[in-house]
Amino acid sequence: MTDAFFPGAWRALATDLLDRYRRAGLKLATAESCTGGLVAATLTAIPGSSDVVDRGFATYSNEAKEKMLGVPRVTLLSYGAVSEPVARAMAEGALAESGADVAVSITGVAGPGGGSAEKPVGLVHFGCARRGRPTVTARHVFPGDRDEIRARAVETALALLCEAV
Repeated sequence: MTDAFFPGAWRALATDLLDRYRRAGLKLATAESCTGGLVAATLTAIPGSSDVVDRGFATYSNEAKEKMLGVPRVTLLSYGAVSEPVARAMAEGALAESGADVAVSITGVAGPGGGSAEKPVGLVHFGCARRGRPTVTARHVFPGDRDEIRARAVETALALLCEAV
């Protein structure tokens, strides 16, 4: 595998994460909005990942979040797509709609437009759900341009998945 698509640090983290899940007998799923499937792509770039990665949901629109993950419309309307309640619902929905044991979700404002005073460019919410445990959420405001924000979001999601083992 070359560095053409994924930085070496991502590959190393993904390889370690997959090994941890394999040893624990766990499967995972991803539910991604602003990263558009980059976490799933990073994981599936590693040969043999199919014994750990169950599926990935790229749910960029609110409609996709509702239909694919069961995010309640009232939650989207009340809090907006970029919010802790939606990140939580996305992770929990990915578990409900998959055969995974752990699911991570990402929803954010990667920019360059779309930000506001309440939800600036760089704001990203994460959810990490594991069957039988409380769902964990995290909120970050990452500096940089669109690519940098998305890269930090991928790294954060991979770290959350590591912590869930």
